[in-house]
Amino acid sequence: MPQIPLHYVDLRTFCYATEDEKRVEEALRTFLPDDDEPFEIERAESEGHYGDRILVLSARVEKADDVRHVLSRLADLESFDELIDELDERVTENTELFLRLDKQAAFAGDVRLGEGITFRGKVEAYPAKKEQAVENAEEVLERLREQE
Repeated sequence: MPQIPLHYVDLRTFCYATEDEKRVEEALRTFLPDDDEPFEIERAESEGHYGDRILVLSARVEKADDVRHVLSRLADLESFDELIDELDERVTENTELFLRLDKQAAFAGDVRLGEGITFRGKVEAYPAKKEQAVENAEEVLERLREQE
């Protein structure tokens, strides 16, 4: 994939008091590059409605090769064709592609749409219009499908 029409990808998940932080981090790392050293994950503590601790784990992927890695993981989606069909609903007016990925499946190394991990990719589009962003996102996803 020579050109990546994404400026960056943000991945974010929550670790609730009832969850094991290492397992939640492992689920998030399912989508991150695993080169020589582990990809940096930011942690921020928050508080739930009842005072329980919530840890927010997030990572921003900006290097082209790293973005390629994240996208290659998306190619493992069983519902890949459905994802392409829904691009108009998944790309915002700010040219951002949003997906929700299944955290439980990710812990097992699987890639599925679901709940738990938020994927937000800033789609490159000139002019910065939703229609152009949808077209660019579709192009990169189609290329991914052809490589599989």
